[in-house]
Amino acid sequence: MGSGRDRALLVRFMHLTYQELFPQQQNFSHLAKTVERYLSTATPLWWVETESSSQKITTVATLWLGTVIDQVRGERYAHIFLIFVRPEHRRQGIGRGLMQIAEDWAKARGDRQIGLQVFISNQPALNLYQRLGYDSQSLSMIKSLSKK
Repeated sequence: MGSGRDRALLVRFMHLTYQELFPQQQNFSHLAKTVERYLSTATPLWWVETESSSQKITTVATLWLGTVIDQVRGERYAHIFLIFVRPEHRRQGIGRGLMQIAEDWAKARGDRQIGLQVFISNQPALNLYQRLGYDSQSLSMIKSLSKK
C-alpha cells in the first residue's frame, strides 16, 4: 500500500510533474486523492535515490506502475502511471533505466504490451518514448465546456 513517506513523496513528485507542464495552474490538490485511491500493492512504486558526500540521501526520480485493460483485445497490460526525474538529474539515463524496469516488470507478469499517457506539450518525454520504440495508438481529445 505504500508507507506514509511513499504516499507523500509520490504526491510531491506528481505536483512537480504537473507544475512543470502546467505552470499557469495553481491547484493540484486532486493529485493526493489520486494517490489515495490508486496506490496499492497492485501498483508498484520505485524510487531512485542518490547519496551525497555528506551521506544525505535525496530522491531524484520515481516510477509508478499499474494495470489497465486493452479496450480492443480485452487483455490486461502494464501502464505507466507516473515517471518523473528531477530536472537536474535528467539526460543521465535514469528515465531510460526506469522504463526498462517497467518493461521487465510487465514481461515478468506475462503482459504482451505496456502503455503510458504523455502530454503532447511534453516534447522531451515524447522524444524519449519514441526512441524507446513506443508508438501512438490512440489520441485522447478534450473539449472545454466552460463559457469563454
